[in-house]
Amino acid sequence: MRCLTEVTGVVLAGGRATRMGGLDKGLINLNGQPLFEHVMSKLAPQVGSMVISANRNIEIYQSFGIDVLSDTLPDYPGPLAGMLSAMQHLSGEWFLFCPCDTPNIPDDLAYKLWMQKGESYAVWVNDGERDHPTIALMHRKLVTDLEQYLAAGERRVMLFLRKVGGKPILFANQMQNFINVNTPKDLMHREKE
Repeated sequence: MRCLTEVTGVVLAGGRATRMGGLDKGLINLNGQPLFEHVMSKLAPQVGSMVISANRNIEIYQSFGIDVLSDTLPDYPGPLAGMLSAMQHLSGEWFLFCPCDTPNIPDDLAYKLWMQKGESYAVWVNDGERDHPTIALMHRKLVTDLEQYLAAGERRVMLFLRKVGGKPILFANQMQNFINVNTPKDLMHREKE
């Protein structure tokens, strides 16, 4: 596993989790460990530093010894708000975003995105069947574009990534690594694995 010290890892845990009954999805246990910790333990060895993007239960996340950022925009406007907040408040150039409900990300996620980004300031995961736009490597040069996009009332991650010239990176035959835990049923299914 290669560590990219120039990349900051950001676990996105700031949503409302309506499909999970409004519980803080990042703190829901999967096999005895909070979902966000599964993601963090996979992502941390791949990047130079780590933070959590969260809008509630801040003290609980901080108790795990990690810095926590909250959205700068009100009313939970979605993953792009967490991405914007990280790029506004942290000093790095590159950020690898990953939602807290994707506990099986591959060990080469950061390296593969980095090596295949080319001249793009934004790349995201495609598993061969579908896009995963919230698992994305982005450059801070996109901050102004993102501020304007959100100010216009837009919230769709994929639309933004395409608008700024981003491109998907294929992770062939890895669908199982990008399955989300969105509902209590998903959680039960993952605990049986």
